[in-house]
Amino acid sequence: MDPNALAGMGFVLFILTLVTIIAVVVIWQVLKTAREKTRYAVELAINDAYRRLAEQAVAVEEKMAKDIADLRARVASMENLLREIE
Repeated sequence: MDPNALAGMGFVLFILTLVTIIAVVVIWQVLKTAREKTRYAVELAINDAYRRLAEQAVAVEEKMAKDIADLRARVASMENLLREIE
């Protein structure tokens, strides 16, 4: 074989190897970025669910506090009524 042809084939092989390595790295990074975006979206959804759960818990707690205050007022009224009857 001609030494120039052999050198040309070696150069082409080097370029193809280099392009393949670059393509693999680019594809790897694109997939990693997509995976991180998906993970971030899932974390946002989970955080949103926890926030809504906390809001519901606060609303229930406020309702319970109101109901307890109402019950205390009713018990106090009953106590006064029983004291008046005695």
